[in-house]
Parts: sequence; C-alpha cells; structure tokens
Amino acid sequence: MQSSNPVLGRAFNNKRGFAAMGSTATATQDSPATLENLYNAPAASSLRTGRMTIDDVVTRTGILFAVLVATGAAAWYLNFGVGMLMIGFLGGFALAMVNTFSKTVRPALIVSYAAFEGLALGTISHVYNTIYPGIVSQAVLGTLAAFVGVLFAYRSGRIRVTPRFTRMLMGAAIGYLALGLISIIGSMFGAGNGMGLYGVSGLGLLLAVAGVALASFFLVLDFDQIEQGIRAGLPEQESWRAGFGLMVTLVWLYLEVLRLLSILRNND
Repeated sequence: MQSSNPVLGRAFNNKRGFAAMGSTATATQDSPATLENLYNAPAASSLRTGRMTIDDVVTRTGILFAVLVATGAAAWYLNFGVGMLMIGFLGGFALAMVNTFSKTVRPALIVSYAAFEGLALGTISHVYNTIYPGIVSQAVLGTLAAFVGVLFAYRSGRIRVTPRFTRMLMGAAIGYLALGLISIIGSMFGAGNGMGLYGVSGLGLLLAVAGVALASFFLVLDFDQIEQGIRAGLPEQESWRAGFGLMVTLVWLYLEVLRLLSILRNND
C-alpha cells in the first residue's frame, strides 16, 4: 500500500531495503547440524544485519524526545518571549521540510528539529500555563493517553490501515485545513465587533476536536509505515526518519490537545 505520510512515505515506499536484495537467491540444502546451530543462534540485531528494527526506532525516538524535553524545559524556565517562539516554530518548520523531502537521512538535522520544536513548545506551553494553570500537565497526559490508546487499538487489530481508511483520513485532513482557513478569515472579519466565527458558531471547538482526532489517527499511519519498513528490511539509518515522523505527529497532537483544553477552560 502506498504511504500517505509525507515524512515516512519517502523512505518506506521509495526504497526496497535489504530484504528485497535477496529475493532472487536460490535456496540451499542445510544439514541438520547447521539448522540446529542457526536455531540456537541469538537473534540478529541491527548491528549484525544493518536493517532497521523496532528497538532502533524506539531508541531514536527516545533520543529526539529527550532533546525536545530538555530544550523545552530550558525555554519554560527562561520564559522566552514571542521572538523566540517564532524562531522555534519557523526553524522547526524549515527543518521539517528539509528532513521530509531529503533523500538522505541526516540525523544532525533531525536532532536540530527536535531542539527547535522544544524551544517553541516550551515557550508556548509557559504562556498557556500562565493563563490556565495546570493546563500543560493535562495536555501532556492527554497526549500520552491518546498515543497509548491508538497504539493498543492498532496492535490489537481494532484499527487497520486500508486504502479506504487512508483516503478517508486524507479527505478529512483536507476538510480540516479548509475549515481552519474559513475560521481564520471569519475571525478577521468579525474581530471588530467581537462576533468572530469562533464565538458565533463554535467552529473553534469543532476544529480543536477534529484536530485531536486527526492527529491521533495519523499515528495509525505512522505505526503501519514503521512496521512496513521493518518488514521490508530498510537500512538501520532509516530509524531516525521513523522517529522524526512520530515526533512530528505527536507535536501536532500535543498542540491540538492544548488548544482544545484552552477552549474548554475558557468556556467554563
């Protein structure tokens, strides 16, 4: 199945990986002693095979989130202003584009993306938490709960990635972007009399709920494409790209949860 995730799709759909290289090899007859030795041998790791494993993905993802949390904590403590917030978001966006469309995996740029995102998230989280005390801890817990829930649903087979599922998800994402644009335009025209589109129709709440749902379902695509990459025997270096793809989706999910909670708190 063709990938619809632009981050992981470049690696997982455009590369056949090591597994495909041996597809034309002929089978050989092994003696019972040889088969027994192979059976008793330890499982091959990425260091021995050069292929990506789930352990590689978990390790690289953990490194990236450690960098994000460290820079985010520093930004929170130093209480940077709007300037550093824009630097974080713009720098993160630029590096996200480079890492997404680059044919070569560049770990240094992926780690730099995590640092810029940490700068942005730490700054904006401090602002939200000042206005709504305790909201950041709620958003973190909500993001973790969504991640664990989606992972359980995927691993248990309750959610399956099919072409129809992918088409529906991409169509919903396009609709979400269109509603977001309408909301921005409506808010601009309604700003003068305080009757923006957010206040009149509750579109802001609808968008926030849709954003959380979409980001959660995009995690399903991430899990599926990582699994496909491991089965295809992609190079171990691609685990950096897999971790990067997960981070992009989780950052999106966290921001949507934070926005949803702020709207609910504001309506109390």
